[in-house]
Amino acid sequence: MFLEFFGLREQPFGVSPDPRYLYLGPGHREALASLYYGIEANRGFLSLVARPGMGKTTLLFHLLAKFAHTARTAFIFQTQCNSREFMRFLLAEIGIENDVQDFVRMHEQFNRCLVQEARAGRRFIVVIDEAQNLDASVLETVRLLSDFETPQAKLLQIILVGQPTLADKLATPALTQLRQRITSLNGLSPLTPQETSRFIAHRLQVAGYKGHGLFSPEALMLIAEASEGIPRQINNYCFHSLSLACAERKKTVDSAIVQEVMNDLDITRFMTEVEAPLTMSRLSTSGSLGAEPLGRAGESSQEAVDPFKPVSANPKPAADSLSPAEAVQHMRDVARLLQNWRSGLVRPTDTQPS
Repeated sequence: MFLEFFGLREQPFGVSPDPRYLYLGPGHREALASLYYGIEANRGFLSLVARPGMGKTTLLFHLLAKFAHTARTAFIFQTQCNSREFMRFLLAEIGIENDVQDFVRMHEQFNRCLVQEARAGRRFIVVIDEAQNLDASVLETVRLLSDFETPQAKLLQIILVGQPTLADKLATPALTQLRQRITSLNGLSPLTPQETSRFIAHRLQVAGYKGHGLFSPEALMLIAEASEGIPRQINNYCFHSLSLACAERKKTVDSAIVQEVMNDLDITRFMTEVEAPLTMSRLSTSGSLGAEPLGRAGESSQEAVDPFKPVSANPKPAADSLSPAEAVQHMRDVARLLQNWRSGLVRPTDTQPS
């Protein structure tokens, strides 16, 4: 590990959503404030939508920490489920062991819990992460949970969190009622290069780094560009860069180190080669790629028959047309050629028609 080498107290670029490491850039700060005031105002349904790796979960843990002493909270992340399974996950999250399969009974248990918390003067906050994976029927179940309320206030605050496909799902006509109940819709934008530098500096400071300039300005620019401003990607590049710098006994991460990490993490190195589209420019009647273009002997490549070319509605009569027997044979050759192509027996040729 590089912690001792760089004088770090702990791992600054870990993968766990530790709220201490949350960097509140303008976008994250605005989203956090909107969610906080939405809960304070008992607005019911709130939503947070952002691309993967933007720090949604870290921000939510930070938010829930603010209500740790004034609210009962539940964090649901198991969203590959049906409505009955969702209710069981929810009850288990709030400490209610339940073997009952009856859906109505589970609703009654949850409602009693809500009433108890309300009498104690506490809010009840449910965060549903990766909500884009929920089926429409489960989202309808979530909507019905908001019916638990008193004439004065909502008993439950629900935050739907997910990737942009969550917005696509909510926009469908089938979920109109749920969409209308969402009173706050928030998003997160990628960090700018300047914010990326401050993001890295913040995490190093939290981890106990006391020095200056651990990453060179050029290295920071490369990380900002390669990561596209996505916090998870920034962490990934920084972790591997520090690991490589430690291995090379360098106290500063320069652009050469970051470039090497970028090359190592380039997934396209492991992708299979995409075969070029098959060109049918030089085909012979034998069904192989030969030197003579497909067609009758003596025809130029421009005059050769192209089986993929749309047939004109009013073709011009050719001066040297095929006889019926030749036409039948030609179509058989084309059919055989296509069969060989589908079977992988024919390969593209590098030669061009003369």
